[in-house]
Amino acid sequence: MQRVTRLPLPLDTICQKTPKDSTQYEECTKALHCVSKLVRKCNEGARTMERTEMMYTINSQLEFKIKPFPLVSSSRWMVKRGELTAYSEEKNGIFSKRTSRQQVYFFLFNDVLIVTRKK
Repeated sequence: MQRVTRLPLPLDTICQKTPKDSTQYEECTKALHCVSKLVRKCNEGARTMERTEMMYTINSQLEFKIKPFPLVSSSRWMVKRGELTAYSEEKNGIFSKRTSRQQVYFFLFNDVLIVTRKK
């Protein structure tokens, strides 16, 4: 995989050194275009696999109390994750409010936000 991603570099150098009015230049540019397309597909595949592995890892760490959520999906990927402080107000009486705070960890995906607490 690592060697495939380096193929466009020497091919581009060959294209630059080849005279532009020759038939080899045309063939070289076609080859460069095909190799670049192959590298893009390889990178997309590697990125998809990395996202899927991350989803399986996160899915194994989460425990849902009510109903299991199908986290792993080919059309879902993580956008951001991190720790936040959640504030909530509780009414003690008619005029008094009590504010409590709690540390939560969130996972923002392209289609869903999951807010969790540590056990």
